[in-house]
Amino acid sequence: MKSRGQELRLTIFVGEFDKWHHKPLYTEIVHRAHVAGLAGATVLRGHEGFGASQHIHTNRILSLSEDLPMVIIIVDQEERIRAFLPQLDEIVAEGVVTVDEVEVIRYSGREEGAR
Repeated sequence: MKSRGQELRLTIFVGEFDKWHHKPLYTEIVHRAHVAGLAGATVLRGHEGFGASQHIHTNRILSLSEDLPMVIIIVDQEERIRAFLPQLDEIVAEGVVTVDEVEVIRYSGREEGAR
């Protein structure tokens, strides 16, 4: 079964070493998204990037950095994403958050006999 619709994509850019009460900030964001009942969250670790400090962080062996960029992506209905934003205000001290409208195509369950 396939469905389509407009939803919001919430993208949160933070550093790998950013913390919330002694645990990784990205872990706290995913946990809160789960508790809030959002559709899902994915964390991606960047290979290279820079932010406000203008310092380039990279995983190349000659200049190995341990504070790589982390990106958390959440896609859900607009009202659910907007209701979640105040939680980010509480825990994100430094980073960038983007919210954009996306067309979502969901695939769920296969028809019997289909492979």
